[in-house]
Amino acid sequence: MSDLTLARSARRARAFPRLACGFGALLVSLIAAGATAPASAASPKTAFPEQPGGMFGKPQKLDKGLPLYLQGDELIYDNAGNRVIARGNVEIYYNKNVLTADEVIYDRSSNTLTASGNVELKDVNGNIIRADSYTLTDDFRDGFVQSLSVVTRDDSRITAERGERREGNVTEFSEATFTACKSDGNVPPLWCIGARRIIHDQAAATISYQDAEMKILGVTVGYLPYFEHPDPSVKRKSGFLAPTYGNSNDLGVFVELPYYFALSPQYDFTFRPRYMSDQGVLWQGDWRHRLASGEYSVTFAAIDQDWRDLPSSANRNLDGWRGSLETHGRFSLSSWWSYGWNAIIESDDSFRRFYKLDSVLLTDRVNDIWLTGLSDRNYFSAKLYHFGGLLVEDNDETESLVHPVIDHSYVVRDPVLGGELSWKANALSLSRSDTRSPSAKDLYSQDMNRVVAEVRWRRRFTDAVGITYTPFGELRGDIYQINYEDPHDPAVAGLDDTFLRGLATGGATISYPWVANVGVTSHVIEPIGQIVAHNSSVHQDNLPNEDAQSLIFDDTNLFDTSKFSGYDRMETGTRANVGIQYTFQGPVGYARVLAGQSFHLSGENAYAENGRLFNPKSGLETDDSDYVLGVYLAPTDMFRIISQSRFDEDDLSLRREDVTGVFRYGPLSAAATYTYGQIYDYEDDYYRQGQEILTQASLRLTDRWTLSGSLRYDLDNERRLMDSISLAYLDECFMLSATYSETFIRDKDRDIEPDQVVMLRFEFKHLGGFNYQTNVVDFLGGEDATSVNQSIR
Repeated sequence: MSDLTLARSARRARAFPRLACGFGALLVSLIAAGATAPASAASPKTAFPEQPGGMFGKPQKLDKGLPLYLQGDELIYDNAGNRVIARGNVEIYYNKNVLTADEVIYDRSSNTLTASGNVELKDVNGNIIRADSYTLTDDFRDGFVQSLSVVTRDDSRITAERGERREGNVTEFSEATFTACKSDGNVPPLWCIGARRIIHDQAAATISYQDAEMKILGVTVGYLPYFEHPDPSVKRKSGFLAPTYGNSNDLGVFVELPYYFALSPQYDFTFRPRYMSDQGVLWQGDWRHRLASGEYSVTFAAIDQDWRDLPSSANRNLDGWRGSLETHGRFSLSSWWSYGWNAIIESDDSFRRFYKLDSVLLTDRVNDIWLTGLSDRNYFSAKLYHFGGLLVEDNDETESLVHPVIDHSYVVRDPVLGGELSWKANALSLSRSDTRSPSAKDLYSQDMNRVVAEVRWRRRFTDAVGITYTPFGELRGDIYQINYEDPHDPAVAGLDDTFLRGLATGGATISYPWVANVGVTSHVIEPIGQIVAHNSSVHQDNLPNEDAQSLIFDDTNLFDTSKFSGYDRMETGTRANVGIQYTFQGPVGYARVLAGQSFHLSGENAYAENGRLFNPKSGLETDDSDYVLGVYLAPTDMFRIISQSRFDEDDLSLRREDVTGVFRYGPLSAAATYTYGQIYDYEDDYYRQGQEILTQASLRLTDRWTLSGSLRYDLDNERRLMDSISLAYLDECFMLSATYSETFIRDKDRDIEPDQVVMLRFEFKHLGGFNYQTNVVDFLGGEDATSVNQSIR
């Protein structure tokens, strides 16, 4: 045996060229085997943020051309034993991996490498691997580790009495445990999984467990003699997914056990039969397919219904097979063009809501196919729609088809007369064919075809004293073909006509901002005036109104040349819009207030049209409109408020109000929205003033516990529309939430009744979660709680 100094040995340490590489790679492959299970295709969103590369980070790409640096107290060449020994504070640095040990021995005869005594590896991803000893063959094909301990970059911990790799493919751990939780001293972690043997078959890409048990705070709560799942490198593999269990008043006790088919890297299928003690078996499945240019999905649900199991005995027509087919798709034709679809076809309009596939608060079924193109100055859209109503007065025949609606807009690149010239066009084809009146036996049709073209020009300039002028001009031409029979409205009954109409618009907007800077704050007062002149009248009396029924007059459209929401109604005559805007900007706070009024000066007032085609009390029905006020306040980062108000022009009484406030301070966050305005009651066929309030609040009790709740309340009828309360716990390795919610929606014809929901969800980091609930509706808090028989206009 001969001893050499460290400086000399560093030049001859070629016996260790892959030490850190093989040691780190093999250890990571060993401990990764039992660490995580792959996310399934149907798994919910995790409460823990996903880390790129998973728990251990991205796989290392080792550069074999880089040098290996070795240092230690001594380096010994044992020529008699044909060994090379590094001893005493051995440290090896290779490809940013650092290995330390008391001793490292390379046996040339057996081609094995052994590290012993306080072995520790810190890899490039931040994982720390410790062991008492480690033995590895020269080709790094086989090896074993004694007393393995791993702390991953996300503080997950893995221990095993022994880890062994054999046949270059199979890794086996003995008496192994895994947890993603931190623990102090002798206190056991919140949860951990232990197994007598964990075997990772790299060729089969599977991890199997023998005699596995789940422990909570050191107490065993579950045991499985054997189970298996794909290893973390596998993104998709066929097998059973986590089951779902629950209980519902209408469905009874139910259990859903999905099976995932990984048919190809491009497509897969999930079969999700749900057994319900009160309704039978609901057959469900999800097909997903990804192509080079996009992806699509198809979901089905079906049941052989016994009508006697339904809450209402009036639904005998629902006996037999019921079901739905849902499909979504999105594809790219080029960098500018894309197309897709969203469609749900169902046997009846209560199937999906009764079986909780949709929210009970859903009021419309909208299917569409679309094609869009978008460039810097050009936009094109073509859409085909199918509309079906789900409100109390709707039935299977009250639906409409749009085939299609086409929108195109273009902005000329170069200025024209010093201003911007743009083009806009719209084409619509709509039908309600073979529609049955609820009060009539005969079928009737409602068909409309329309083409609209607009040319707009506007220019903005400022004079020497700071007054801003924006003159504008618009030309519009329409072609209509209408065949409209509506037994509800004799004014349009039997209408069959083709006609042209046009509209010319001209005017200017003038503003004069006054700016005052006081210290670090700025104040801007800006009077704004606008004059808009249209044709004194156009042909629109007693014509159908399909896309301009929503008419809300507030500060956001005060200076629009037309305040209608669609093309079927035109603003006519001459109108003056005036207002004053105040803006405050400080180092902390911000405020903007806009108040104004609109005056009809001459010609016909299109907003004065009576009837049920749109809200006749919009605030524009008289020559002097109501006053509108918009207030946007952010005095601090903790508080914001947005208020949009409309006041009567005669007595300043409040006619409409939408106000939202958001407050955040420390652990408390809250938001409240108050709405007051015209509510259209479909059952009684009239508008009435109504008011509702929606509140949400969240309180962080500790750094791990959060209490939250929400309430939507009808102030007029003094009844709740929905409410919920939730208590959640979240730490570095475990999430638990318990939610109770109620809805008070009733539609007896569709078996929809007020409902109470209790949901319990918990999730273990890296392992997945489990849901329990007394009703499968778990999305009510995120839906619009509009009453079934009412809608806000």
